[in-house]
Amino acid sequence: MTTSLDIVFLGLSLSSSWGNGHATTFRALLRGLAKEGHNILFLERDVPWYACKRDLPEPDFCKLAYYDDIQTMLDVHGSHILAADAVVIGSYVPFGVEIIDEIAALKPKRLCFYDIDTPVTLAKLNQGDEEYLAARQVSLFDTYFSFSGGGVLTTLERAYGAHRAIALYCSVDLDLYANTNEPFEWDLGYLGTYSPDRQPTLECMLIEPARRMPHLRFVVAGPQYPKHVDWPQNVARIEHLPPARHPSFYSRQRFTLNVTRADMVAAGWSPSVRLFEAAACGTPVISDYWRGLNEIFPDGRAIYIARQTEDVVSLLSRVDETERRLLAAAALNIVAQDHTGCARARQFAAALKNLPINVQPRQQPLRSIQA
Repeated sequence: MTTSLDIVFLGLSLSSSWGNGHATTFRALLRGLAKEGHNILFLERDVPWYACKRDLPEPDFCKLAYYDDIQTMLDVHGSHILAADAVVIGSYVPFGVEIIDEIAALKPKRLCFYDIDTPVTLAKLNQGDEEYLAARQVSLFDTYFSFSGGGVLTTLERAYGAHRAIALYCSVDLDLYANTNEPFEWDLGYLGTYSPDRQPTLECMLIEPARRMPHLRFVVAGPQYPKHVDWPQNVARIEHLPPARHPSFYSRQRFTLNVTRADMVAAGWSPSVRLFEAAACGTPVISDYWRGLNEIFPDGRAIYIARQTEDVVSLLSRVDETERRLLAAAALNIVAQDHTGCARARQFAAALKNLPINVQPRQQPLRSIQA
C-alpha cells in the first residue's frame, strides 16, 4: 500500500449537523486525513431532513456525493469502492444492514465499520434490534472501529466475533475550534439534541441549579426539546447551533455541561465530541461521571465531575477565575496532544495500513454493478 490512502466512507451525514453528532465527528477525522495526504470519498444518503439543513454541502477536504438508493449508489460508485484501499461503513446509515451485505459481497480490499454509537449499537443487538447492523455482520469487517474503548472492545471481539476492535474516539479540529475572546454571556451552558435518557441529568445539573441560582445565567442549545419542559426564566434557549457557531457559544460560557447518554454511561470510555470541542475553546467542562473519564481528563485538574445538583451549585459558587483558567489550560493541552483530527487520522490510517489486503476472488454483489 502506498503512503497515501484512497478511502471510501458511507456515513449517516457529513453535510448536516442537525440533530446528530456524526457530522462533526466525521469532519474532524476527514479533515485530518486530508491534511495527512489521503484521498476521501464520502457517500451520504440524500434524505429530506438533512437536505434542508445542510451546513457543509461542499467540503473542501474530501469529495462528498449523495445517493437516493442503494442501486444508484452501486451503479455510480461501485468501481471506486472496488479500487479503494479501504471502505468504511458508519453506524446509523439508512438501510445499513442491506448496504453492508452489498458492499461485503463486492470483497473490497479492506472493509471496516466505524461505530459512533457503540453502546447504543450493543444495546440494540442485545434486544434483537438490527436497525443498521446485524449481529451476523460484525465478523464481516476487517476492523471494527469503536466510539467506545475499555471493556467494550473485548465484548465486540469475544461476544460478537469482531476480528479486531479498536477504539477510535471523536476528535476536534483546532483550526476551527478556539476561544473567540468574547465576553461571558452565561455562567453554564449545554449543547445537545434532546434525548429522553439525558433529560433527567440535564434537569439535575442545569435546570435545577438555574432555579436555585436565579442571579446566574444559563443556556441550552439544541433541537427537539418537547414543549412541556419547564425552563426557568434565567435559562436561554437556542433551537439549533451549526458547528461554525460552536466556538463562539463555548467561549461565552464560564463553564459548559457535558451530559452522557445512559448506554454510554453504562459502557464507560465513551467521550463525547463536545468534551473535546469545549476544551479546545478553553471552556471548563462540568460532566456527569462514567468509567474512564478520569483517564482522559483527570477530575479536578482538567475537568469537574458532578454527581448531583449540589455539586454544580458548589462549583458555580466557589471556583474563582484563576482556578477556572488553570483547569481550562490543562484540558486544552490534553486535547492538543491526543485528540485532534490529525492525531486521530494518524491513528486511523496506521490501523488501516496494518490490515492485510483481501486477496480472495471478488464475488458478484447482490445487485449488479455497472462499471
